[in-house]
Amino acid sequence: MVEITQVVSQPSLASAPAPSSSQRFSMGGLWNMSFGFLGIQFGWGLQMANGSAIFESLGASPHQLPLLWLAAPMSGLLIQPVIGYWSDRTCTPLGRRRPYFLVGALLSSVALVLLPNAPSLWIAAGLLWLLDASANVSMTPFRSFVADLVPAKQQTQGFIVQSLLCGLGAVLASAMPWLIAHTTPQLDEVVGVPLSIKLSFYLGAAIFLGAVMWTVVTTPESVERSAVPDAEGGMLPQILGAIATMPPTMRQLAWVQCFSWLGVFCMFLYLPPAIAHHIFGAIPGTPLYAKSVEWSGICLAVDNLVCCVAALGIYGVVARIGERHTHSLSLLCGAIGLISINWIHQPGGLLLPMVGVGIAIASMHSLPYALLSKSIPADQNCLYMGIFNCFIVLPEIVASLGLGWVMTCVGCDRISIVVLGGVSMAVAAVLAQGIPEQESEIQPIEPLEA
Repeated sequence: MVEITQVVSQPSLASAPAPSSSQRFSMGGLWNMSFGFLGIQFGWGLQMANGSAIFESLGASPHQLPLLWLAAPMSGLLIQPVIGYWSDRTCTPLGRRRPYFLVGALLSSVALVLLPNAPSLWIAAGLLWLLDASANVSMTPFRSFVADLVPAKQQTQGFIVQSLLCGLGAVLASAMPWLIAHTTPQLDEVVGVPLSIKLSFYLGAAIFLGAVMWTVVTTPESVERSAVPDAEGGMLPQILGAIATMPPTMRQLAWVQCFSWLGVFCMFLYLPPAIAHHIFGAIPGTPLYAKSVEWSGICLAVDNLVCCVAALGIYGVVARIGERHTHSLSLLCGAIGLISINWIHQPGGLLLPMVGVGIAIASMHSLPYALLSKSIPADQNCLYMGIFNCFIVLPEIVASLGLGWVMTCVGCDRISIVVLGGVSMAVAAVLAQGIPEQESEIQPIEPLEA
């Protein structure tokens, strides 16, 4: 393979030559291009593994947890299409994607430092909103970065590298509080938000910003391609028109994404407190609860470690049975893993189900985007990627609004919500069989009247 020239040896970022979209990337070039995703996922991983525990430490009840997570996905629903639209039309010396990487990373790092030190529950919810919104500013253009620079026949490989780095970042984030606590045992004596979690968030801020900076410095993008003219009618009609004229592959993938990520959010929202109450019998504010949260971090670390390994193997499976069947099979593994947690009563027994979940998440981070990139216009792929990412945000909103009601009115406990997530992922596995695999479904956008 051809090694892509790196910017490190160039006198300035603006003068660095951008790679041709027809030029094949080496594995090192693909790694550098997506390395910022490791930082983004480190931030996501800390948020997901520890957010509910931080809320409970500040006095939140189990029924409040979904509502406290609501502001973050609402911001993502609004931000991602707008960032996608703007990014397609941005023209700077850094290109059209990298400015958003930097702004999102800076704001996310601030939120990571402040969140574990929040003095009240509602301030913590506001900082979670800032973290989620800022991470979305970085993440949406990152998906398009691969579609911009990598040739079509190599894009599945490029998105799999992103999945690998997502898993690696999440592994580090999930295990970090446990590692810090067990290398400095005196931290276990602290009540409230454990110092191991606080230190993990500080480290996460540095890793988020540093990883994004690595991509900005090592991977140039074409300045000439940044000048995309404003379309007739303005931003809102263009976004509405793109939604109305989504190609068939994107429409079917939207349903798959909704049910897949609803399952994941059921796990992320309730797995840590479910482990604390269902297996450890712990209550917030006690040393035993802190240990249970650390153990849930280990479970998520195993999940994400498997995600890394599975990302390496997915490409070979795709070559044999295709992207659609590979994705469906991976989601089924995740469904079985989540549902089986209901019958586990020992901490060590939780690790096996996390293997299935890790396989599913590896596929969710890569194959839907590889399938999508074949069906959307190249010059507006960030707009479509932003819209597509909304189908990750929508199930998070459903979970935030609906799971508390389910617990109150139906009488479900925390572990039942995790099992519900497995059922949702099984539905996604069935829906994935309806994804058409075609070379191109690109249609022109017809703007809708605002």
